[in-house]
Amino acid sequence: MSSDRRPRAFRLEEADMATSSEAPFIELMPDAYEAEALAAAADPQEQAVEAAQKRGVIARSIFSWGGLFWSASSGLVSLAAGLWLTRLVDDLFARSLTFGVIGIVLAALAALALLVIAGREFFGIARQRRIAELHIGLADARTRDDTAKARKLIKELAGLYAARPSSARARAHLADLSQDIVDGRDLIDIAERTLIEPLDRDAQREIAQAAKRVSVVTAIAPRAIIDVVFVAAQAIRLMRRIAEIYGGRPGLLGFLKLARSVGAHLTITGGMAAGDSLLQQVVGHGIAAKVSARLGEGVLNGLLTTRVGLSAMAVCRPMPFATSHAPGVRDVAPFLFSGEKKD
Repeated sequence: MSSDRRPRAFRLEEADMATSSEAPFIELMPDAYEAEALAAAADPQEQAVEAAQKRGVIARSIFSWGGLFWSASSGLVSLAAGLWLTRLVDDLFARSLTFGVIGIVLAALAALALLVIAGREFFGIARQRRIAELHIGLADARTRDDTAKARKLIKELAGLYAARPSSARARAHLADLSQDIVDGRDLIDIAERTLIEPLDRDAQREIAQAAKRVSVVTAIAPRAIIDVVFVAAQAIRLMRRIAEIYGGRPGLLGFLKLARSVGAHLTITGGMAAGDSLLQQVVGHGIAAKVSARLGEGVLNGLLTTRVGLSAMAVCRPMPFATSHAPGVRDVAPFLFSGEKKD
């Protein structure tokens, strides 16, 4: 079978023009990864988390009037305590040598315990700060698709849970894949699915249990002061527990920094929560109007406790949400909206 093909003449300039007219469309076509990275960088939720972490957990203000006040006050209290202790030991020696020796031994034990407590506070704050810095670093490495930085940070992330036998399999899996995977973003996503998502489930379980306790106690408590004390105690316990789940060990000062970050996150995300199920249910559907006043207060306190837990989860998490969306109030505590329960 023969084809009727005749020779055809064309100008080389036409071919060049055709090629050059197609080139800009090829060059200007955005890469899928770059588009995803730009979207992640512009995510208001992630920006809110990092801003809250910088205000609280990793705040490094060189000078502030509040810090100067507390430093000076602490110094005066320390001097007063030292003078009182010196006078006490002198009085004990004046009474008896045995009493003086006992007083010195007890003072030395108290000083040793104080040093241990101070060391635990220092390492607890440093550990929380490192977790927050890991979060920011992993978010940046994923946005830039920086493989070298991702491998370094994933190694540090795995080391954070080295003492947990439950994470041994995930850590070994990450160690095997670290050198095989050449895409930093994929490595971070695998780390999130294998190492962090099981911790997310534990944190969500803690939030749900705290919300249940708060809603029940508020509904049956005879006094309003009991509600206030119990809700505050549950919020403190919940924040400390979520920090421990993600690897933090907050002492007193560490908890204060964590509470500052959680408060900052709640403040920043207050406008974002306008479309959340919390306000939709409380304002739009009127939970308190459908049930008794005490039960309505219990549900409302349970919703607010859930919000605190979700903010603590976002702040304490060592990496941003990438493979899954950040949970909302309805995802964690659906029993507050309907009869369904979540284990």
